[in-house]
Amino acid sequence: MTKPSIALLSSRAVIVASGPDAASFLNGLLTQTVEPGELRFAGLLTPQGRLLHDLFVAAAGETVLLDVAAEHRDAVLARLALYKLRAKVELKASDLKVYALFGFEPDAIDGYPADPRLPALGWRFYGDTLNTNATEDDYDAHRLALGVPGPADWGTDRTYPIEANFDLLNGIDFKKGCFVGQETTSRMKRRGTIKNRMLPIAFDGPAPAVGTEVLAGELRAGEVLSGRDGRAMALLRLDRIDGADLTVDGRAVTVDWPDWVPAPEPAS
Repeated sequence: MTKPSIALLSSRAVIVASGPDAASFLNGLLTQTVEPGELRFAGLLTPQGRLLHDLFVAAAGETVLLDVAAEHRDAVLARLALYKLRAKVELKASDLKVYALFGFEPDAIDGYPADPRLPALGWRFYGDTLNTNATEDDYDAHRLALGVPGPADWGTDRTYPIEANFDLLNGIDFKKGCFVGQETTSRMKRRGTIKNRMLPIAFDGPAPAVGTEVLAGELRAGEVLSGRDGRAMALLRLDRIDGADLTVDGRAVTVDWPDWVPAPEPAS
């Protein structure tokens, strides 16, 4: 049997929310429902519906683990504290480490929650120490090969979760009760037509600088986000990329449309 690649994700850190109100408190804030015994992917938004932080949420009893970007853990703690009020919940940083297991295809691994975004992304683990045989860069290459954007692509307070494909990656529960930023998020969903999405682009050579324009002829069709040699994520205007000859810095690029992203409906 093929062994999994195991990588320590040093760019991620853990927050522990504990207490009788932990789950209900987070349910009122996050885009996804907190479900005991399951790992969920969610976003913490501004009241205007822009994406502040992504989180993986693992709930068990009165304890909820929040897997967040390490560089933003203090900011997440501060943001959550703003909403705490009288809720019976304690929020604190944890020393637990975050690991990803990927690169093989069993249905499940006992004790390791599956990544809720896509089955092909593998599993996550929260604990002290696992023996690793891969790097975080290997994992990022795996994620990018699947066309899944990451925190470097959406930044903080500059994009909407639907543009970052949270709706396609099980990051939004549109049937749950209110959450911060729900009005804008639900309105974008109800419209039915998404103008921009993050999609992978392929090209020859090194990745263009972040923010470089993607052009369809002379028209701006989007901008480059994070990437590596031969491949990058880009935020693209869907109405300008279909059948277009796209370029970045004078180089030809193609959109490598992931099979989990539905093709846009023709404009009426």
